[in-house]
Amino acid sequence: MTSSTGLAALEARLAYELACLQLPAPRWTPRREREGENVVDVAIVGAGMAGLALAAALVQRGVSVVAYDEAPAGLEGPWATTARMETLRSPKQLAGPALCIPSLTFRAWFEAQFGEAAWESLDKIPRLQWMDYLRWYRAVLALPVANGHRVTDLLPQDDGTVELKIDAAGRTLRTWARRVVIATGRAGLGGPAVPAWAEALPPSRWAHSSDDNDYAALAGLRVGIVGAGASAMDSAATALEAGAAQVRLLVRRPDIPRVNKGKGATNPGFVQGYGRLPDDWKWRIRHYISTEQVPPPRNSTQRVSRHANAHFHLGLTIERAEEHGGTLRLQTSGGALELDFLIFATGFSVDWRQRPMLRHVAPHIRLWKDRYRPPPDEDDEELAGSPDLGAAFEFLPRAGAHCPGLERLHCFCYPATLSLGVITGDIPAISEGALQLADRLAGLLYVEDIEYHFGRIEAYCEPEVFGDEWVAEPLPPTR
Repeated sequence: MTSSTGLAALEARLAYELACLQLPAPRWTPRREREGENVVDVAIVGAGMAGLALAAALVQRGVSVVAYDEAPAGLEGPWATTARMETLRSPKQLAGPALCIPSLTFRAWFEAQFGEAAWESLDKIPRLQWMDYLRWYRAVLALPVANGHRVTDLLPQDDGTVELKIDAAGRTLRTWARRVVIATGRAGLGGPAVPAWAEALPPSRWAHSSDDNDYAALAGLRVGIVGAGASAMDSAATALEAGAAQVRLLVRRPDIPRVNKGKGATNPGFVQGYGRLPDDWKWRIRHYISTEQVPPPRNSTQRVSRHANAHFHLGLTIERAEEHGGTLRLQTSGGALELDFLIFATGFSVDWRQRPMLRHVAPHIRLWKDRYRPPPDEDDEELAGSPDLGAAFEFLPRAGAHCPGLERLHCFCYPATLSLGVITGDIPAISEGALQLADRLAGLLYVEDIEYHFGRIEAYCEPEVFGDEWVAEPLPPTR
């Protein structure tokens, strides 16, 4: 079976499955214009995996949508750019963004090209192959994505729309949508989290693991990696493979986590039930999983430890750092250390300063610290800064805030996890999240236009019987 033949057959089967499900539904929302421009029902900021899955679910429901992404076509998300792992962490059999359609799964796509035996022998999905699958997913569903479009401003309007300002090809564009969904992945509502002392170092001496770093430039250098998670191991291995003289992993914990507690929560009940839990249980679960932390994949860790010039330093706190004579000097709880370059594999944080498109609405958004006060032993700055979201993933106003239309902005990315669970961005439950949000959005759009839809009911006049199917007779005379 050749690749083209296999994919052609799969695509024909997918078309048949969609036809059997009567998908996509015809457009049913009223068409609107503002200042001569079409007003789309839903605009999505981001066309990575989450943005594509949501766009597909909305198209299936007959809702008009467009996804904007600043990356060139085929380079959305981290997979082919800043991600450095060899394979995905998620098990290969997960359905991912397939939206409950078998022929839309990675497995179907893979087997169509390489066969069932190859699938059985596959261990984990290669990272770049996953990106190839997402490119196919977008193409086969003909999803409406505008690449090279960077959303710079979101301005809710008084007429039930949101104005988007967009930079594209050196021009500033204005467009409008009835609803806007932010689907910006792990970085979510902020960006890289780094310790405050790092900002005092010369920018040429450090980077975050999510940056588009030139690892070839690290050849011959002494490199420090702050952290011990998956991105730390991927960054360390990439630096070693690029010829770094030595790589030192600087780990605050006395040991590297061994067990992924998040896997212990994986079942349909958790996916569907988490959002219905009371606040204290939501906080307790997310705080526990965050505190226990996620271990790095075994193969990623071995990819580092196979190098003799890789060094693991556990239970080490960095107290301060400075540059002197072209060298970084770190003072740690274990003593002084000299390096040439630092990479912070320290995750992401909600930081509105790193999301200027939200600058007009950010001061009005309610956070979990405005909603819930945890027990003293469960204080968690990251969770406290998470947005407090409604059932439709919408931002809610903090007490005393005045921001009409704020509820027209929806959060479908990692910071939504505390409010809604694991349906907001990762591979295991991305379909559940996309389908749930698409249903909510379709319902909101319908309710807003109920007079229009009732008018359509009244105007509907397609007969199903024509009056020639019977002959009316009077009752027979009584005796």
